[in-house]
Amino acid sequence: MVCSNHMTFQDEVDQVVIHELIHAYDDCRAANLDWTNCAHHACSEIRAGHLSGDCHYKRELLRGFLSLRGHEQECVKRRVLKSVYANPHCSEEAAKQAMDAVWDICYNDTKPFARAM
Repeated sequence: MVCSNHMTFQDEVDQVVIHELIHAYDDCRAANLDWTNCAHHACSEIRAGHLSGDCHYKRELLRGFLSLRGHEQECVKRRVLKSVYANPHCSEEAAKQAMDAVWDICYNDTKPFARAM
């Protein structure tokens, strides 16, 4: 759900819609995607965070995070852990292990795009 009282710029709305559409794409392309499986959830969050532009340095700066090197991957990891840990089927440790286990494959999977934004 996109709430206008939480987003003031069209760019924010666009980013959230792209993020959620990536989840929808993942849900459609994987016949056995199970949102209660921490690794499946982590993979979709990695892809959505990386491909949606959610972790662009300008957004991170506005959130109060500033890192000149590796900011995008740090941001994706931080946001993946927050989301997967919120899944009632995933403990904090399970979320971290799942993210680490699928990171390389999922971070480099840019479908349906040719490359990350």
